[in-house]
Amino acid sequence: MRYYLPRQEKYWYVLTISFGLACMWLIIVRVILWALFKHENPYLELVNRSSTIRYGIAFLMLGCMAMMCLLWFTQKEQKEMDARKIEAENLAKEAELFKLRQQLQPHFLFNSLNSISALVGTQPEQARKMVHQLSDFLRGTLKKEENQLVNLEEELEYLELYLDIEKVRFGHRLSTVVECEEGSKQMKLPPLLLQPVVENAIKFGLYDTRDDITIRIAASSKNNYLEVTVENPFDPETSSPKKGTGFGLSSVQRRLYLLFARNDLVETKAENNLFITKVKIPQSL
Repeated sequence: MRYYLPRQEKYWYVLTISFGLACMWLIIVRVILWALFKHENPYLELVNRSSTIRYGIAFLMLGCMAMMCLLWFTQKEQKEMDARKIEAENLAKEAELFKLRQQLQPHFLFNSLNSISALVGTQPEQARKMVHQLSDFLRGTLKKEENQLVNLEEELEYLELYLDIEKVRFGHRLSTVVECEEGSKQMKLPPLLLQPVVENAIKFGLYDTRDDITIRIAASSKNNYLEVTVENPFDPETSSPKKGTGFGLSSVQRRLYLLFARNDLVETKAENNLFITKVKIPQSL
């Protein structure tokens, strides 16, 4: 059973082996008893009469031991298969998470390079400043690739780099307010999770209006969850809240599903000319 495990349609192999071994055992026992008690005719006659019972006991013992071994090694093989399956699923999940992050970064990079190109002729100092900020931002991205989780304080510092770049792009039109409870600063979340949410808010809030806007980011701790809320204004006459649920938010939702197997961790709603995105991150990581 250790080196060969018959499948369901071949379990009769186990019965055949038990049958053959029981026959061999009975023959060996009769030869040994005949050699030891060859002058004890009454005992040898008893042995002959009890051969059927002896064979039945031997068959049952061998059959039970074979089935126990079969069960033991089948469970061992199943555990190894489950471990390989889990490892394969984890590799696939990590590959998809990496792909999602790689899809987001070029989108932001292209926008930034276009803005730098536009500023070079008219505002070279601002263009130079934006190049440095973009360099710091991308350097932080490379460092974060190896970290599975970061605390909120570190994520907000990284988010500030992104917002500084966006403020160079949009100038006085964009302002931000960040509110963070002290107790939530050390709570954990996947790295680079908030950037696409804020990018979505900037795009949704600025692209359809010429007015100045303020984006509010609030973080709090509730029932062992880190809750981050991002609010941006929108003009109901020129934009639709449905446009605010594009690739950025869908990628965040997909990342959280891959990490926590839940689809209810990203919520969006529109009320009082505000588009509100709430992201919840469980802390049982």
